[in-house]
Amino acid sequence: MSSHTAQVDDIRLVAMPSALNCASMFVEFSLTEWQLPMLRDTTSEAARALVQNVLDHADDKNPGFVNVRLRLKGDCLVIEVEDDQLARAHDEAPVIDGRRTGAVPVQGRGKLVWCEVPLPPGMSATQVRLPHRGERRNLPPEAAAPPAEQPQSVDPALADRVLVGLKNREW
Repeated sequence: MSSHTAQVDDIRLVAMPSALNCASMFVEFSLTEWQLPMLRDTTSEAARALVQNVLDHADDKNPGFVNVRLRLKGDCLVIEVEDDQLARAHDEAPVIDGRRTGAVPVQGRGKLVWCEVPLPPGMSATQVRLPHRGERRNLPPEAAAPPAEQPQSVDPALADRVLVGLKNREW
C-alpha cells in the first residue's frame, strides 16, 4: 500500500476549550467534502481526544496554538494535532480506542500527536473522491454551473449547526 499523501486539510486554533468543538466541526466538514461520512463519528472523537490532550497541558494565561490536520494516506485517515507548548519528558500520545497513535517532538518547541483511522475495507486514499475547488474559477459562468443531478457537497445540517454555533457565541 502506498504511503503517499493523497489529500490534506488543516486548521489552526487557539488552545482553549472552544478548540474542541471547532476541531469536531472541522472534521465533519472535511469528511463531508471528501464523501467519507461513515468516518465522521470515529474521527471526530479521536480529534477531540487529541485536542483535549493539548488542552490538559495548556497554560491558561498563555494558551498558544493547536493545529489540527487530516491526511488521507495509504489505507487510512491520519489525524494529526500539533501544539507549540514547551516539550515535557512525559508527553506521550493518548490511547484512543485501541487505534494506532504516536507522538513526535517538534523541533524547538511543541509536539505532534497522531491517530490512524482505517478507511473502509477495500478503499485507499487515492480512491477517495476529493473536491476540486480551483478547477471552476476560470470557466465561463454557464459552464461553471453545477449539473442538476450533482449531490450537495456540504451537509445542510452541518452548515446550520455552524451558523447557530456562531450566532450563539458571545464575542
